Amino acid sequence: MYAVIASGGKQYRVEPGQELTVDKLAGEVGDTVSLAPVLVVDDDGGVVAGGDLAGRSVDAQITGHSRGEKIRVFNYKNKSRQRKRRGHRQDHTTIRIEGI
Repeated sequence: MYAVIASGGKQYRVEPGQELTVDKLAGEVGDTVSLAPVLVVDDDGGVVAGGDLAGRSVDAQITGHSRGEKIRVFNYKNKSRQRKRRGHRQDHTTIRIEGI
C-alpha cells in the first residue's frame, strides 16, 4: 500500500515506515502530523482518488528539523556596475510515515 501526499507545493509517494525530507512543518520533534493524501493505492491494486479520500489521512511523526545547503544567488547587469550577491538556506523537516 502506498499513497501520494502533497506537502509544501510538492507531491511525494510514501509507504508506511518510510522516512523523507519535506519543507518545514510546524511542530516539535516527536509530534505526530496528519497529511492529506492525493491518491491511495491498496495492496490489491485498487486506486482511491478524488472525493473518495474524504476522512482518510496519512499519519507521520516528526523525527528532526534541519537546513539545506546554502544556495548562492548572484545578480549582475552588464555595463551598469550593478552586482548583488546573497545566499539562501531552506528549512527542512524529516518525517517518518507511521500509517495510511
